[in-house]
Amino acid sequence: MNSTADREAVVVSVRLVGSMQIGSNVLEVSDLMVALEAIGRTKSIKGLSETLGLSYRTAWCRLQMYEVALGQPLVRKTRGQGSELTEFGAALAEALTSAVAGLDANLGRETRAIEHRLRRLLTGRSEVLTLAASHDPLLIEVLRELPAEHGQIRLSVMGSSTAVKLLLDGGVDAAGFHCGALTPEQADVPFSGVSSSAGLVPRPLFEREQGLLLAPGNPLRIRTLTDLTAEGVRYVNRQPGSGTRIWFDRMLARAGLSPDAIQGYAVEEFTHQAVAAMIACGAADAGLGVRVAAERLGLDFLSVGWETYYLAASRSLASPLFDELVAAVRVRAAETTGYRLSREHKSGA
Repeated sequence: MNSTADREAVVVSVRLVGSMQIGSNVLEVSDLMVALEAIGRTKSIKGLSETLGLSYRTAWCRLQMYEVALGQPLVRKTRGQGSELTEFGAALAEALTSAVAGLDANLGRETRAIEHRLRRLLTGRSEVLTLAASHDPLLIEVLRELPAEHGQIRLSVMGSSTAVKLLLDGGVDAAGFHCGALTPEQADVPFSGVSSSAGLVPRPLFEREQGLLLAPGNPLRIRTLTDLTAEGVRYVNRQPGSGTRIWFDRMLARAGLSPDAIQGYAVEEFTHQAVAAMIACGAADAGLGVRVAAERLGLDFLSVGWETYYLAASRSLASPLFDELVAAVRVRAAETTGYRLSREHKSGA
């Protein structure tokens, strides 16, 4: 029987296999991709034969078999320069490579989910999950207080778009993100990739109120986005890729305002608290952030609207730890100013 240490070292490898049928001919996708890549890289049939570990004659015959099955030439010989892929061959190679790259990301996410479930089944031990998430004060507080009975969540704080890209690429187990007033389906990439068709489930954690954080008493009388362009108003921004920055840029475009007209647009901070601190110490006059950050530092707050904050993970990741996190966050959101349960959750989502 394997020791506990042996069982903890669970590594799952899931590989893509498949075939293409054209008429009565069946081609293995992986074999065809290797052949096309070898010719594109080495510019020679000899390079193909060496890559496949076959004789020159056998490699040439295999290439001809592919061409007959596809009904198109894949390679052209050029005098003094060896061989190269035809336009059809290059286009086919690019199509297969792009498709497999997308599928590999899905396999990466599913592989992580399988490993977690298998490790829990074999060892009975608590799990360690990785979460890439956009900054939110309430979420961070709940994570710090979460009991370790079901395991540990390792949090990395980053912009929403970066977190989602990591999830889509299979680099983390879950992503916390927001798209301003839009849903993931309405937003641009990468957020639109978080969908059931990709095997992902975006769970609404809460809604939170965002607005302009302003100096106490709002001495500059800022009432609209246009007021941010007034002489002497210093803005502090969030970093590119953050959900808050994306929302701010969207609002500017809708109002017909140029970022160049806003003094401090290029001044960036990475959290809501940092933006609030800049204003509280007098280094800036305004910045977009959540209401709770304004209240904690005694700032004025001019609401621009509510947004949903999501936690997304693979549909096959059955995790008591994430279930516990979602439940705890929703309880806290229901009793915290500037937060509320999302309408999707209230309707049973």
